[in-house]
Amino acid sequence: MIRKSPTILVVEDDVENRAAMVKVLQGAGYDTVETDNGQTALDSVLESNVDILVTDLRLPVMDGVELLKRAKAVAQDIEVILITGHGTVELAVEAIKEGAYDFITKPVKRTQLLHAIEKAAEKQYLSRENRELRSQLGQNNNSRRMIYASPEMRNIARMVEQVAPSTATVLITGESGTGKEVVADAIHTASPRRLKPLIKVSCAALPETLLEAELFGYEKGAFTGANARKEGRFELANGGTLFLDEIGEVPPAIQVKLLRVLQDGKFERLGGTRTIDSDVRIITATNKDLQREVEEKRFREDLYYRLNVVNIRIPSLRERKEDIQLLAMHFLKLYSEKNNKPIEGFSEDAMLALTTYEWPGNVRELENAIERAVVFTSGKTVPLSVLPQGVSEFAGSRHSLTFKVGTPLRELERKAIEITLQHTRGDKNLAARMLGVATRTIYRHLERLESGQEDGAIVELDESTASPSETVGNTNS
Repeated sequence: MIRKSPTILVVEDDVENRAAMVKVLQGAGYDTVETDNGQTALDSVLESNVDILVTDLRLPVMDGVELLKRAKAVAQDIEVILITGHGTVELAVEAIKEGAYDFITKPVKRTQLLHAIEKAAEKQYLSRENRELRSQLGQNNNSRRMIYASPEMRNIARMVEQVAPSTATVLITGESGTGKEVVADAIHTASPRRLKPLIKVSCAALPETLLEAELFGYEKGAFTGANARKEGRFELANGGTLFLDEIGEVPPAIQVKLLRVLQDGKFERLGGTRTIDSDVRIITATNKDLQREVEEKRFREDLYYRLNVVNIRIPSLRERKEDIQLLAMHFLKLYSEKNNKPIEGFSEDAMLALTTYEWPGNVRELENAIERAVVFTSGKTVPLSVLPQGVSEFAGSRHSLTFKVGTPLRELERKAIEITLQHTRGDKNLAARMLGVATRTIYRHLERLESGQEDGAIVELDESTASPSETVGNTNS
């Protein structure tokens, strides 16, 4: 695990004191974020990659102890150092019991502040390193792990790392097939509950009566066909995590019972009178707009806020096309091994089709397409012809060139270069290979477009060793 310098959030309503602490910390090489009240500080913890929180005990809007509790709820491994006046030492000691790492009395001394930061960072690093090692052991080559290259998914991975150690409920949103269940798996695997069960329920797959029985269990004789007592998913997940997929489909009557479990951690089986305690971390997912569902009175507002402590939105695959190639290779390896086929990769035009298709079904559709392609591939490379018809046709329709008879040759050349650059998403070397021209031809065309010159003869078929970036001196002689 690479050790990085921590990012420190300084919360102090006194402008001079805050500026002085920030100056000391930045002088010591730390990245800092600063604010003057508890509410904006909590927003920064949720939105930024904050490692250590340095906060005054007395703050407007939300005091330091309340900020400590809320920050720990959403980012359990954040370290908190409290700044206190002499009259509030007892409160600071109480805050240590709530999870604060240390407290410093005013006036703050430079050496005292840096020493506390250094020790807090050391503790945090060791804690994260141990968790990462345990997580790696727990994953054990899990084929459903998060696969990504895009900055959007990198940010989600950071959120998972921050949220996993906490007890906060998580609402995962996004289109169908984006990988919400994979993110839920990652949160559980990285959490202190990873050795306990992760129980999954698809709320859309069961009618209301069966869903209630599945979640809460039932006693013998509770209804026709209940011939024996059955434990529900809340009992089976005790000590672990319960993942409720398609939470937006839960009927109102069951929403009430879910709210009670979230508030009190208690429920009764159907037909039972004994109250059962539940120690379960709840993760939910939906492809619906729950805020709109609340506005239209189809989803309880109080339940929505209980579930939406932390919201993770998974972008569609068309919003993170950088991930397609990595995901495609991952699924190719997975299904090649399952089918005992020595397939090594994709042809150039097949990969181009995969990366330009819009994937309305997201990662699930991509996985199905690769599995199908593996079945029909006979050689070591997946050809374009074995991809689903919609994928190959879309690529062709998006990147074909039509022209009228009699169109000037240089116009055809210009159009061919431009549409091929669109097809390769700006990759000039790949565009040149596809067109069978020298790479410098592409550069020369772009230079002429920028300068407003007429195209003239632009295509040069023979490659030489020189490239445009190596050209120096006066080119007008």
